Amino acid sequence: MKIETFSIVGPVLFTPKKHGDARGYFAEIFKARDFETATGHKAKFVQDNLSVSSQIGTIRGLHYQAPPHAQGKLVSCQRGSIMDVIVDVRKSSPTYGQYLMVELSEATRAQLWVPPSFLHGYVTRTDHCEVLYKVTDYYAPSAEGSVKWDDAELGIKWGVDAPIISERDKDGQSFSTFESPFS
Repeated sequence: MKIETFSIVGPVLFTPKKHGDARGYFAEIFKARDFETATGHKAKFVQDNLSVSSQIGTIRGLHYQAPPHAQGKLVSCQRGSIMDVIVDVRKSSPTYGQYLMVELSEATRAQLWVPPSFLHGYVTRTDHCEVLYKVTDYYAPSAEGSVKWDDAELGIKWGVDAPIISERDKDGQSFSTFESPFS
């Protein structure tokens, strides 16, 4: 397993090694021990979510779930390709408001650990994308929130001229009015 960290402390990218032959390949895609060592978090996932997007240029995000129901996510793209986007919203972080973009695809089977204190979203780079993510807490509608995906203060370069986006995501709050619940 290849394990990568970033200039923003917290997120971790796990890319499995493939062992293949003419039949296909085998890969270990998750090891609790490696996950816990790399992230410093106990590998306790309570729910798996599958998101299917039929068209290229679909944007989902930027979402979060506030404490006490904050969710860490282990995100992978099982079909197609996405550009995953996370924003650091830890109030005390020197990288508060900074974002990372990481390509996830069925070709690499890489998984991105998104700590609970980050906004999360993605844009599909191919048609027919399937995104699977394991979460550390159950969905709690009363704790969910959203920041505008195209907020100028964040300056995220999504790479899409005419995105497909839900009404909920269009109506997310601006980053300047967002009061982070994460210390």
